Amino acid sequence: MGVAPSVQIVIVGLEGTGKTTLMYRLKFGQYTNSIPTVGFNREKVELTEGRNKGVTFTMWDLGGKDNMRPLWKSYLRSAAGIIFVVDSNNRDDMEEARMELLKLVKMQNPNNIPTLVMANKQDLPNAMSPDEVAKSMGVNELCATQLCQVLPSCAITGEGLTEAMDAIFEMMRKWKKTKRKFR
Repeated sequence: MGVAPSVQIVIVGLEGTGKTTLMYRLKFGQYTNSIPTVGFNREKVELTEGRNKGVTFTMWDLGGKDNMRPLWKSYLRSAAGIIFVVDSNNRDDMEEARMELLKLVKMQNPNNIPTLVMANKQDLPNAMSPDEVAKSMGVNELCATQLCQVLPSCAITGEGLTEAMDAIFEMMRKWKKTKRKFR
């Protein structure tokens, strides 16, 4: 595709959803214990599996505490993709997650940046399926005017991460054709 090596993806979501675990699982190929993010983490991540093996992304893992969320907008300016991580085992937070996704899509995402909602923690027994997460969060309605998808994942085991990265890359490819360039 000729993607510049500095293609940027922003990883956001409520606190405790597995954003940092996801990023470091992709970077190192194994589970890495991490502490809650205060501020942000930035890493270059080269895909080692999947259809897009060898593609390198700059990933920004942004803290999910409510006092950090207003800052997400400033990181979107240079992003070509958004990964919104949801704890699919925490039904109580779905409405709050829906509201934050709404803010991203409607107010903070004027460029219609492709958005992948990752229904994380699928290894837990009461985890909602991606379809349940999509319905609970109203993803089809929220993302009616942009490329958006909900996929299952388990950041600890790595399950679903290759498919997720292939999906976000394909959405960015389609978006690039529409926009003529990554922002």
